[in-house]
Amino acid sequence: MKTLPDRSLVPEIHEMQLDDTRPGPHGSAHPAVQGAHDGHATHDSHDAHGGHDKHAGHDPAMFRDKFWLSLALSIPTVLWSEMVRDWMRDLLGFAVPTFAGSDLISPILGTIIFVYGGQPFLAGAVQEIRHRQPGMMLLIAMAIVVAFVASAATTFGLFDLEFWWELALLVTVMLLGHWLEMRAVGQAQGALQALAALLPDDAEVVRGDRTETVPVASLTLGDVVLVRPGARVPADGQIVSGQAAVDESMLTGETRPVEKADGDRVIAGSVVAGSALRVRIDAVGADTALAGIQRLVAEAQTSRSRAQVLADRFAAALFYIAVGAATLTFAVWAALGDIENAVTRTVTVLVISCPHALGLAIPLVIALSTSLSARQGILVKDRLALERMRTVGTVLFDKTGTLTRGEFAVSGVAAVDGDEGRLLALAGAVERDSEHPLARAIVREADGRQIERLEVSDFRAAAGRGVEATVDGGLVAVGGPALLRERGLTPPPTLAGQTAAWQARGAAVLHVIRNGEVVGALAMEDQVRPESRQAVAGLQAAGIRVVMITGDARPVADAVGRDLGIDEVFAEVLPEDKDQVVAELQRRGGRVAMVGDGVNDAPALARADAGLAIGAGTDVAIASAGVVLASSDPRGVLGVVRLSRASYRKMIQNLVWAAGYNVIAIPLAAGVLAPIGFTLSPAAGAVFMSLSTIIVAANAQLLRRLDLRPS
Repeated sequence: MKTLPDRSLVPEIHEMQLDDTRPGPHGSAHPAVQGAHDGHATHDSHDAHGGHDKHAGHDPAMFRDKFWLSLALSIPTVLWSEMVRDWMRDLLGFAVPTFAGSDLISPILGTIIFVYGGQPFLAGAVQEIRHRQPGMMLLIAMAIVVAFVASAATTFGLFDLEFWWELALLVTVMLLGHWLEMRAVGQAQGALQALAALLPDDAEVVRGDRTETVPVASLTLGDVVLVRPGARVPADGQIVSGQAAVDESMLTGETRPVEKADGDRVIAGSVVAGSALRVRIDAVGADTALAGIQRLVAEAQTSRSRAQVLADRFAAALFYIAVGAATLTFAVWAALGDIENAVTRTVTVLVISCPHALGLAIPLVIALSTSLSARQGILVKDRLALERMRTVGTVLFDKTGTLTRGEFAVSGVAAVDGDEGRLLALAGAVERDSEHPLARAIVREADGRQIERLEVSDFRAAAGRGVEATVDGGLVAVGGPALLRERGLTPPPTLAGQTAAWQARGAAVLHVIRNGEVVGALAMEDQVRPESRQAVAGLQAAGIRVVMITGDARPVADAVGRDLGIDEVFAEVLPEDKDQVVAELQRRGGRVAMVGDGVNDAPALARADAGLAIGAGTDVAIASAGVVLASSDPRGVLGVVRLSRASYRKMIQNLVWAAGYNVIAIPLAAGVLAPIGFTLSPAAGAVFMSLSTIIVAANAQLLRRLDLRPS
């Protein structure tokens, strides 16, 4: 007999959550999805980041603490540095006070900064060497190690090139850059916990003429469980007793609650409405549909491209340039017989080849862009998803809850006698005591038109057919085609033509029956958001193709597609097919962005080059997406595109400034102009370095002028 994984497996998941520092809704992953999680969602840094992870084992708090302490130690290190003291005396006429032992302030504090603040860079450099992928960490480590060795040798009188102050500032600025980067950008890691939250902790198992509450973990195949109205189904199974509307929208994307009766299957995590059901369990653990969606999320996450940060590519090139320039510098000066100058020039090249600006070029833009976007309703969780948005050629929208409101509304009223107000009054009176979504929509419409409420009594609901009650002394019923068939009624020809037109565009049709006669009909549709038209038109104007995907029927999907001017429509799509549709669009060429709000969208959001979740959506969709729109306004996608393009421009501009410094500084530090009597001293190199950093910081601040709000 097959059972769910027992509780002994939970510590493995609990350890994952401790690493993530964000426990799930119940403190551990739900056992019903745990089995599907094993082997998919945990990956080492090598696999997840294309060979190495410069932040492996680190977190923003660590960089923050190291930055503040290093900054505090850097101030006295700089002030009591011999080179800085000379500058202040000669240029400003200010003498830094000296006292017994003051000459040791910079060496002692500089050593502490090197060991404490430089530790993550040194460790990162070891990883980059191990994976043979030099990048920013190796470049920083090379500079601070050379600066430390040269400065220590100078302190002991073995050399005459002191870099304590430069070492302190370099470590401090790089810590700031990495702190900003890690704080601004976080990867989506909560999808498993959000999926687990859809399942109840306990289930009511039927034991003869009574029920027993047991943990979901103890359910086995063949158990019959009682699911009360408003409760979630604990595992996949087949209804053996009862009729009710079941809300599966969180899993299938279907707008309407699905009427279920004896013999029908229900899915774990779906919500029962109306009346209780008895369900025989036929799938548990990793075999449930919910666990299958979780597996798709995990697989899609691992299949995404692992592009390296743009600055790392610059840093890798700069590392080889710096090492090559340093080697050539030493060889040329040594060949000229000037060993002392060879060492001095080589050390200078290696130290100034890592400009502060390069370490801030990307993190400053990230910090400012994510802060700006958050204030304007766009939460950037994955920097790479934001960067990809500038090159996206196709945006794939989920329909329900994204382009539409995700709730029914009355879109048409047809009365046989022409009195629409009276028809709505009758329907609203009958439906007022019902909790069905369609009933709530009718009541909202009647109240919105301020129609007088009628007296009602003897309310009765018939699962799968409709409702009826006595209204103003007459028997009034409201229901769909099943109600008409049951009572042998046919709508009058004048009404049939109107209802046929409604059905052709995918609307649900409810008929109103009074005293055995059809007196009118109502069209019920998921309403398109007014701002969706602007979103589609704006994206198309930007050269981006717009595609819609939905689990709804083809007529419904096509009607919405025509209304919005969608380029392509995928209808009647199951959760696993949504993932496949994204893959198909990617195979056609170009990058694909997915916009959705439901659990069934999570695999597609993870598979897409850029996943965008509507903020009003589910936790799973948000956890699987790289960008979250705080509002339900699809025009926010245009804001993400503008932000992506603007921030990328700033990144490139900053990298040009940072690299431009090296193009000038490295040859001058190597002494290429020495024959005409000009060499770049360490002091002058530091001035240029600071100027480059200021330019980069000022340029990044210009992003604050960007307006991402829908116009």
